[in-house]
Amino acid sequence: MSDESPLIRSLRAAVAAAPDDVPLRLHLAELLLAAGHSDQAVTEAAVALQHAPGDADARALMMRAMGVPTAPADPVSPAAPTEADLPSQPPSEPGGFDWTAAEREIEDAVPPRFVTSERAMDSLAPATEAPIAADGGGDAGSVSAWDIDAPGSVSLADVGGMHEVKDRLEAAFLAPMRNPELRRLFGKSLRGGLLLYGPPGCGKTFIARAVAGELGAGFLSVSVNDVLDMWIGNSERNMHEVFETARRQAPCVVFLDELDALGAKRSRSHHSEMRNTVNQLLTELDGVDAVNEGVFVLAATNVPWDVDIALRRPGRLDRTLLVLPPDAPAREAILRYHLRDRPIESVDLGRLVKATEDFSGADLAHLCDSAAESALLDSARTGTVRMINMTDLLAAAKDVRPSTEPWFAAARNVAMFANDGGMYDDLLAYLKKKRKL
Repeated sequence: MSDESPLIRSLRAAVAAAPDDVPLRLHLAELLLAAGHSDQAVTEAAVALQHAPGDADARALMMRAMGVPTAPADPVSPAAPTEADLPSQPPSEPGGFDWTAAEREIEDAVPPRFVTSERAMDSLAPATEAPIAADGGGDAGSVSAWDIDAPGSVSLADVGGMHEVKDRLEAAFLAPMRNPELRRLFGKSLRGGLLLYGPPGCGKTFIARAVAGELGAGFLSVSVNDVLDMWIGNSERNMHEVFETARRQAPCVVFLDELDALGAKRSRSHHSEMRNTVNQLLTELDGVDAVNEGVFVLAATNVPWDVDIALRRPGRLDRTLLVLPPDAPAREAILRYHLRDRPIESVDLGRLVKATEDFSGADLAHLCDSAAESALLDSARTGTVRMINMTDLLAAAKDVRPSTEPWFAAARNVAMFANDGGMYDDLLAYLKKKRKL
């Protein structure tokens, strides 16, 4: 660009020659931000996060480039990390960016660099709760803090098969988020809402985590049990605190699991507390009292027809993606994963994939467990240990009934008779393709 300094142009050439050099790319982003090119700085920080997911320096720089305020650090207590405990950083250049000072500045706003990211959690519970008063009054059950998973290494490349789902995610959601200059040109804000729907056990939660990894964003999973409270007003307060936490630690993906429970149709709800919770969710999605820049809202449901229609209004969860049972490449990857540490012999994955049409990922895991159990019991009866073979796997495939069938039976009527505005055109097309109509 004509208004760039020679130093920035030289750094661009150096980054192009060494695209994996994260410190060099972050130095370029810092200079771009200082020169007033915040959108370009966000782009470089996002690319750095793709090479080094969870890098606190890249996240801090992205937050500053996006204008997201950071909470001031508390005074260092005896339990707080000292400078010797902090990871080493490149020394600051004269007039350059002080990496150590930046890490101290954001230590209370950004999750720690090293966390236990392998834990399997369907939902994240509030960190602390206020004590319940004996008379039932006060702020019983109110949420004071939420845990956010730091950006993980999971990306869409880790999702086996499902190429059509990944292509639609890239075109409808990820590509606009990765290109701030194009967003600015076309007036698109750094926010978004996407509703994932489909049969249970088909990987909607895993896909949401993969999206967070692609965006280099934190991940906050919320279920109805985390939000609803027996005391009046606490459910709305909990919902507000979820989004406030995400705004403070943006970029962040807020994953609303089982949206049909969190955002059920208000016309069918007989409890004012549930209706008020849905109203609060609508307010948070609109960003009425705060800016949702850098907050990406993903939601999942098995029954989208039970979700309040206001949640799918433009500007909220206005994009939908049908997550179907895993296709053949995905089934092969899932079966290979669940059999990887088990004693097997002469397993024909191609034949097994053909025998598991319409199986969900959970069904495939159950199939492998059943086959392993059969071989184990046979070994116990005969006193001779034998391997899991195709006979075990095919027998399990015959016994395990696809859990997706009841879902498609219910979805068929919705797609045929309640497809207002073409909301379920993708589901209708799939049912016709599979001759399920």
